[in-house]
Amino acid sequence: MNNAVNDGVWSGTWVAERLGLELVGDDQLDDLLGLALRRNPKRAHLLVSNVLGKHVPQTPSVVYGHGFDLGRRVRELLGDEEAARAVVLGYAETATGLGHCVADGVGLAPYLHSTRRPVAGVDRAGGFEESHSHATSHLLLPEDPALLRGDGPLVLVDDEFSTGNTVLNTIRDLHERYPRSRYVVVALVDMRSAADAGRLADFAAEIGARVDLVAAASGTVRLPEGVLAKGQALVARHESAAPAAPARDGQAERVDLDWPRAVPDGGRHGFTPDHRARLESALPAMAVRLAEAIPGDASRVLVLGFEELMYAPLRLARELEQAVAAEVRYSTTTRSPVLAVDDPGYAIRSRLVFPAHDDPADGPGDRYAYNVAGAGFDAVVAVVDSAADTPQLHAPGGLLAQLAAHAPHVLLAVVPSYVPEPPHVPERPAMLPEPLRGPAFSSYAPEEVGWLLQDLSDVTLEAPTEEREEAIQSGGAHYAESLPVEYQPSEHYQQLFHAALATSADRIAHAVGVVTETVLAERAQTRGRTRPDEADAARPVLVSLARAGTPVGVLMRRWAQFRYGLELPHYAVSIVRGRGIDANALRWLAAHHDPADVVFVDGWTGKGAITRELADAIEEFEESDGITGFDPEIAVLADPGSCVRTYGTREDYLIPSACLNSTVSGLISRTVLRADLVGPHDFHGAKFYRELAGTDVSVDFLDTVAARFGEVVDAVDVAVKELLSADRTPTWEGWAAVERISEEYGIHDVNLVKPGVGETTRVLLRRVPWKILARAGAGADLDHVRLLAEQRGVPVEEVDELPYTCVGLIHPKFTRGATGADGRAVTV
Repeated sequence: MNNAVNDGVWSGTWVAERLGLELVGDDQLDDLLGLALRRNPKRAHLLVSNVLGKHVPQTPSVVYGHGFDLGRRVRELLGDEEAARAVVLGYAETATGLGHCVADGVGLAPYLHSTRRPVAGVDRAGGFEESHSHATSHLLLPEDPALLRGDGPLVLVDDEFSTGNTVLNTIRDLHERYPRSRYVVVALVDMRSAADAGRLADFAAEIGARVDLVAAASGTVRLPEGVLAKGQALVARHESAAPAAPARDGQAERVDLDWPRAVPDGGRHGFTPDHRARLESALPAMAVRLAEAIPGDASRVLVLGFEELMYAPLRLARELEQAVAAEVRYSTTTRSPVLAVDDPGYAIRSRLVFPAHDDPADGPGDRYAYNVAGAGFDAVVAVVDSAADTPQLHAPGGLLAQLAAHAPHVLLAVVPSYVPEPPHVPERPAMLPEPLRGPAFSSYAPEEVGWLLQDLSDVTLEAPTEEREEAIQSGGAHYAESLPVEYQPSEHYQQLFHAALATSADRIAHAVGVVTETVLAERAQTRGRTRPDEADAARPVLVSLARAGTPVGVLMRRWAQFRYGLELPHYAVSIVRGRGIDANALRWLAAHHDPADVVFVDGWTGKGAITRELADAIEEFEESDGITGFDPEIAVLADPGSCVRTYGTREDYLIPSACLNSTVSGLISRTVLRADLVGPHDFHGAKFYRELAGTDVSVDFLDTVAARFGEVVDAVDVAVKELLSADRTPTWEGWAAVERISEEYGIHDVNLVKPGVGETTRVLLRRVPWKILARAGAGADLDHVRLLAEQRGVPVEEVDELPYTCVGLIHPKFTRGATGADGRAVTV
């Protein structure tokens, strides 16, 4: 018996002839599917996949390849940015391995599969019903409760998409808990009727979400009248004639896999790209251990997985293909009762029946292994998790005994069952540390700013640009876990900075005055006052977003002091794309100030990514801590992207503090968030580059701009009066412009387009630039950009009617998504 292809006979013939079923659709359906019968009051026939590795032993590379290819198609459909925000969800038990393989193909997304095994101490995050199955309750038990909370696409993977009921039940349950705008359904075969297809589309419209479908093949099963009763009669007749299985002791040779620590046995509680990378590195050695235990004369070997444990055995089997000369096949045991008929035109030629051996929550019952008996295997490697390595497994009539009756050599490999430890949440410290201040931390005077950060100056965090980007792209690092090497300006570049500062100090001072007066005036109005210096007027607490916002926050504080004699509190906090604002910093602020008095400050806007990040982070903080009052609105010096209401200007011109890194920002690095350095009750970290004091111009920049305050007061008052009476509603023009540029230049990813002088400078200082777009006739504002581009060999292309003074395009090969909302980079 050749149970993979049945000697060229379609393995659906037997059922089709007796029940009058027709399988119609794509040409490859017959290769992918056979037919069998099962005792089920809802559906008699069973579509048996030849490439799933469940009922039909198949070459591991074929099984893995089909799932991986589907995952690649999902990634192409979503694009790399959306794929990096996605979560892949597989269905137990049949599609747990397929879902894993799809997640591998997507490459960027964590994976979770439903389970029918409750686990003590793990909270349920959802559940749903599979109406046509003999066992319907699916549980979702992620170790990380936040896994399903994101708004990225949810990719649902099943072996077949027959009616759509299971998917509808899933989406209905999860959409109520974790609403999102996009779902992707993935299946080996799409077998829905036209009516079922329309029902899914109607449901998607009802919830206001997009639902895409990716399948290897499509078709449908035409069922004649009375097929259910006829099928049940066939099953009863043939099952009564089935011989009883012999009872033998289960003897098997154990093989120690040396499974890698901290790698789950599968996706029952979540499986991340990092888990996958660790497993990949350990697989060759584990395959060698298996190969050494298999007799050298074995020509046909089966690796047999266990119910939901499909992925680990599959990866072991695929690796074993490379390690032995024998033919290797892969399949798994199952809960599903299916009729066996030894006929070439039937998909299930033989059946082994044995007692459940993992103490199932729904009680004892029979389990099955199909197409193993009579298949001519010289050795069978049974792979189970440790929860299933019980006396029942080894008992007479148990799985190992049944295998021993049909294969001369049986090996047992046990994978440790991964059970999440109950989360240990240390008691939050009663008091967070006081802010760091200069000169111990930063070159700013202590009253200018308090840094709600921890000092990581003694930790080596810097990496060369390309090396850093490659680490991020591999999925092994978040961009906030390392620092770029600090750019050291040449003498020519320093001259450009000082020249730019001299020529732009007036307009910077004007913008500082406008944004500060706008903030003060609006707060005074809320208290029914006409002047911001009145004693009981609300005095804002300036909280700048480190580090670009910090020089602006200091200048705003100086303006309030210059104009009204106000001593405004000013702090700097960390915000990380994809991980939000430092919640401990918010807790400190709430403990020392009224959150309603806090005004967040940044340097400029580009697309508005930080604006959105802050709004999401404040909402999440309110939900987690119950502390309300923080206003996510940001006050910025320049708003060329039209992303905020409070700004000094919406022109895109050179802000000299954007020309340099730490040497114009108090000698402080970008902020750092890394688990081994920043604990759950720590502030985010940063470094103080004391060694760069000789080239520090931070205070020079502040003093030069502040010296012009007196010259711009009248113009500021006029501008503020006009602004307060104008419509300042953000139009998000910058985002629209970036989308247009992304398409025009064939990039198709807004995260690679950095608009404005400030963002373009950052691209040249810290990223791998592809090209610079400059507005024709931009003039001296771009002298430093042209110099940096020349130093890095980056072309500058002049463009008419560019909405910004310049736009930096990041090189897709190295940095796609590295500064996007999820903080990750991926390979094109």
